[in-house]
Formats: sequence, structure tokens, C-alpha cells
Amino acid sequence: MAAQATKNHGEKRLIVGRVSGLHGVQGWIKVYSYTDPRQNILNYSPWLLKIQGQWQERKLLAGRPHGKGIVAQIEGCVNRDQARELMEVEIAIHRDQLPALEEGEFYWSDLEGLKVSNLDGDELGSVDYLFQTGANDVMVLKGDKERLVPFVQGEYVKEIDLAAGIMIVDWPAEDDED
Repeated sequence: MAAQATKNHGEKRLIVGRVSGLHGVQGWIKVYSYTDPRQNILNYSPWLLKIQGQWQERKLLAGRPHGKGIVAQIEGCVNRDQARELMEVEIAIHRDQLPALEEGEFYWSDLEGLKVSNLDGDELGSVDYLFQTGANDVMVLKGDKERLVPFVQGEYVKEIDLAAGIMIVDWPAEDDED
């Protein structure tokens, strides 16, 4: 699942979507989900909503796919006016709500921010974000320049140490084009 990580008072939250519209008159909201697949956002409750700069916890009461998106009803939102107040509000979950992963599997949000070096010890930058392509996921590294490195464990990604905040890759410090 791709998601952005945020920290507040030492607690890790993952942004999983945002309120994108209104649905009906009984307080239902349209949700733009960042989870993959999109309906996975409905697997998490409570949601954390960033309302006027403050995170508020709200139970997910109901939700379902609707067209190409998701609609949901949350605690404390019973009419269209209350739903309107939530427009464009970010939706997050607590990091510990995510299922445990198998050995060698990682959530993208856990990789973001890792310092990346190559096998020669050259610093290539930090993982800014990842994105999907047809063939494999790709890391965007920000450092002295932006680098795109395939996230293929074993072939390019040689070591990941989340505790130390580092990743070792088999990737040149300089591109052939330079």
C-alpha cells in the first residue's frame, strides 16, 4: 500500500486518502483513496481526520465502492452540512493498524526517508517517494541530483535496514550520460 507518512507527537500516521465530495443528504462523503486497491481504505477504522489543523479520530460506520470511487459514512457526520465541512480533509490511520508483513516485505511509507548508498559507499540521496510502473516499482532518490532506481530486491536493492535508516543499492553514482 502506498501511503504518505506523517509524525505528530512521536505517533506515526499514514495518509490513506482525502474527502473529495458529498454523497446524498445523510452525511455520506466521497473518498479519494490512496490505498491499492482503492477499497482497502474501508478495512481501517478508526480514521484520523485532519480538521482545522487538528487530528480527530472518527469511526468508519459504513462504506462501499461507488462508481470509480468510494463512499463512506463516518461517526458524527449525519447530514450534508456536516459532510461539507469535511471537504478536502486528509484521512489517515495509525501505523499500527496496518497488517504485519512477511520477512523482506516493506510498506512504501517505511522506505521513504531512508539514506541510500551504493555498493562503493557513495551516497546517492534519500528515498523521497516510490511509484508503480508496469514492470516494477521505482524509487525517487533526492540528493545532489534526482535519481530513479528500480525497487527490485536482490537485483538492485541489496540491503534495507529500517532501524538504521539506510538502504544499499547496486547502482552507479554517476549516470553514463553525465
